[in-house]
Amino acid sequence: MKRTHTTSLIWMHLVVLIYGFTAILGKLIEMPAIQMVWYRMLIAALGLFLYLIVTKKQFIIPAKQTFKLIGIGLVVAAHWIAFFHAIKISNISVTLGIISSGALFASILEPLFFQKKMDWLEFLIGVFIVLGIYLIFSFEINYKIGIMVALAATILATIFTILNKKYTTRFHPTLISFYEMIGGFMGISIYLLVTNGFSSSFFLPTISDISYLLILGLVCTAFAFALSVDVMKELSAYTVILSINMEPIYGILLAFFIFGESERMSGGFYAGTMIILASVFLFPIIKRKRKA
Repeated sequence: MKRTHTTSLIWMHLVVLIYGFTAILGKLIEMPAIQMVWYRMLIAALGLFLYLIVTKKQFIIPAKQTFKLIGIGLVVAAHWIAFFHAIKISNISVTLGIISSGALFASILEPLFFQKKMDWLEFLIGVFIVLGIYLIFSFEINYKIGIMVALAATILATIFTILNKKYTTRFHPTLISFYEMIGGFMGISIYLLVTNGFSSSFFLPTISDISYLLILGLVCTAFAFALSVDVMKELSAYTVILSINMEPIYGILLAFFIFGESERMSGGFYAGTMIILASVFLFPIIKRKRKA
């Protein structure tokens, strides 16, 4: 039975809510960020492998493209490590507030990658986002290291999103994600081997961490990704972008209700975050009207 637009929209928001819950798990899981991402990518790769088997998707792609996707997977791994580390040294609200500024870096980096002129509208939106980041930094100076790490995570997320754009029309999104998970897992494994990062305790996580990791790897990564791909068949790119922009809002609200006072921020933080989110929401609306 064909899914209606309304039902697809509800499922899309469920996906975004799950993405927002990823930050909650980042705080609940006690292990270091690099160990967490190693497990996440391993579990997600296994989950995506099973999904590809069940759906009978083609696994084989040209070797050259395989290596490129593995390389992008390294960027994904670096982004996740920075993202979870930022949560651990600051908090969820600060990290998600900064992550929502990705549009700024996309407006700068995308023209460089694709050799096109910078859009004045994207530049103007970027100016407002800079103002929002400045307010967050000014009022939450005690989290300055966390803010800087979150900015690094945002730049890395922008880079792998731009790089992925070259492959989404050539290969199935699940297949792309599968090879990227393998690439990230291999990259972290090599790093840990070289730096003697593996230890007996590394492979003996607590029962609670195992439970949270399974949710992170299977529900928040493999399942959410597969579901998002499915509902995108019924929704326009514009609707999907607006829905995904809700991730920081869902995440910050969840963090406040779950962790309470530790996630309560200053008025300046919320003002800065609202400026960033308003800029991100208004951008596709203004751009759509301008094209019309």
